[in-house]
Amino acid sequence: MRSLSEFSVAGRCVVVVGAARSGIAAAELLVGRGARVILSDQRDVVAAQERLTDMGVMVETGGHQTQTFAQAELVVMSPGVPLDQPVLAAARSRGVEVIGEIELAWRWARGRVIAVTGTKGKSTTTLIGRMLRAEGRDVTVGGNIGVPFSSQVEKSSARSVHVVEVSSFQLETATTFRPWIAVWLNLSPDHLDRHPSLAAYAEAKARIFANQQADDWVVTNADDETVSAYSSAAKGRAMTFSLAGAAAATFCVRNDWVVRRTDTGYEPVVPLSAVELTGRHMLNNVLAAAAATWAAGAAATAVAGGLRGFRGLEHVMEPVGTLGAVRFVNDSKATNVEAASRSIESFSTGVVAIVGGRLKGGDLRDLRGPLGASGRAVVAIGEAAPLVREALSDLLPVMEAGSMEEAVRLAGEAAAPDGVVLLAPACASFDWFVDYAERGRAFKAAAVQLGVEEERS
Repeated sequence: MRSLSEFSVAGRCVVVVGAARSGIAAAELLVGRGARVILSDQRDVVAAQERLTDMGVMVETGGHQTQTFAQAELVVMSPGVPLDQPVLAAARSRGVEVIGEIELAWRWARGRVIAVTGTKGKSTTTLIGRMLRAEGRDVTVGGNIGVPFSSQVEKSSARSVHVVEVSSFQLETATTFRPWIAVWLNLSPDHLDRHPSLAAYAEAKARIFANQQADDWVVTNADDETVSAYSSAAKGRAMTFSLAGAAAATFCVRNDWVVRRTDTGYEPVVPLSAVELTGRHMLNNVLAAAAATWAAGAAATAVAGGLRGFRGLEHVMEPVGTLGAVRFVNDSKATNVEAASRSIESFSTGVVAIVGGRLKGGDLRDLRGPLGASGRAVVAIGEAAPLVREALSDLLPVMEAGSMEEAVRLAGEAAAPDGVVLLAPACASFDWFVDYAERGRAFKAAAVQLGVEEERS
């Protein structure tokens, strides 16, 4: 399967840039394959530094040093690190290959890869893994979610199926990465603080198809015109899904069933009553996962098995609990305007949305449609609070909060007696929190402190 089966780093000096989760995994993998590894990070202290040093990794903190990159024979990038740094340009000018952690792992992994990308893809990735496991496949799930791909390599075998979520940052440093099944869910403005334009963001996403061949699979959203346009040039076998009911889509919803279109009609796959997820937009994830699972040769029973007991991921349309008749829902993972819109649209009335953080691009005025239909009020937080007020205050009441605790209290008061307090920030979390998960945990803790009775499984 691999075009670089003889790829070796033994005795070579490899610089890994960025000491977050995937960078650490890449460094560990490289040391195990005989490389001399330098792990470079801008921060003064990095996680697992002592353990890495004991393994033989040279950990360099406090900034990327020119002399370090001058000795590099290969550079491996973590996805969160910008590619326009002078030290990288200097390395490339010397003919040094610069790749990402996903590309590195791909060159050594022995199993097949199902890659999922989209503005949001974690639920779909998880569902595909669950569905294939329900059929008894040897499956690992990770990439941009959970376990880094590099951490899966040593246990990879010809029987393995690696289901990996891949971000635009990871794809832009992929050169030979060739997924057996490539799933592109959707495209909406995101990460425009990193990508120079929406077109550049789309080009990075489209690299998921770049190395596929005719015997691979291309699974795409027929309802997304941009995704459809890019996928039309892909070499793999096409399969589409559609929540809107596109006539030619392979997987869609009919008569309260997820169905697969055949030459003679529609084959029932699983009833909608088996889907225990909040929000109609989450059905897109179910359709995409069913399509990818079918492309992998699984039976319809695997779809039902994977859905059984799956109520979603933490911080993704996660029911937190109730206070009287007011529901509290944590969708901290809704880090862009499109995702927040889908969250709000999941409720018919009484929504008090907590919106704000560090805006990554997109227009907050796009929330006016869903909020006009079901919104009761908005609580604005973080750096984007003035932008939230400017975009929405003439539509419905907008309150500002200086902490998550205050935001939850204000939202709870506004949602009484029977509304929904929804954390749908439409922004990154980095102004107040380390990441979206910390923000989601803060929301849940504040809700419990307010007296919310926690959701029971």
